[in-house]
Amino acid sequence: MWKSLFGFATAMLASTACIAADLTPTEVRWLNGVWPVVQFAKAAKFPLDIMVQPQPAPGAAPLALAFVDGRCKLVLSMRGNAEAQATLDRIEPGALDATLQLMAAHELGHCRRYLDGAWHGVPAGFVARIPKVLDPALRAALVQMRAERREEGYADLVGLAWTLRHHPQHYAALHQWLVTERSRELIDGSPHDTLVWVRLALHPSALVHESIFEGPTLVWAQALTDNE
Repeated sequence: MWKSLFGFATAMLASTACIAADLTPTEVRWLNGVWPVVQFAKAAKFPLDIMVQPQPAPGAAPLALAFVDGRCKLVLSMRGNAEAQATLDRIEPGALDATLQLMAAHELGHCRRYLDGAWHGVPAGFVARIPKVLDPALRAALVQMRAERREEGYADLVGLAWTLRHHPQHYAALHQWLVTERSRELIDGSPHDTLVWVRLALHPSALVHESIFEGPTLVWAQALTDNE
């Protein structure tokens, strides 16, 4: 399953120097695919760096985002990581670049939320329902998991908004691809259980907006009262 694990990427960056000089063919393919999103971010003055993990990273998300010292880090963890190629293999060849861009735009959605100071934030007036009978440690874990899930839901919508703006001919197919990925090994209520948001964007008209970030914000807020 394609995953974006923000905390894991941050921990990896903290433990090692992460710029690789010599790229593998898999890394080159991913970078070529996501490059239009990187160019968009640079043009929009995002403080974005690209980091390629030089050490083996089995089980890591192939593409993830970290936020370090006020800068967003797009992290590729592909060496010794079978999921990097497996993800490519699950994508229709004719939609490969568009799909990789969706994934990169998802990460850019995380970056935008961090830069806005909105990470784990919710709209004014929204209060998540948390069972009061839970043990304090379990309660804290549930609060964290739900906050992560909301961020993943928003980022998925940003990925779809990018697709609508740049690859409208692939929107229906990539929406279905995202549903399939989020349904794979699904754990109800887990951070990547974002289907409640993705399904709200079945029709591309839901995300029509001049900004690829503001349209998703409106759709994202619609589901908050329904899924928590």
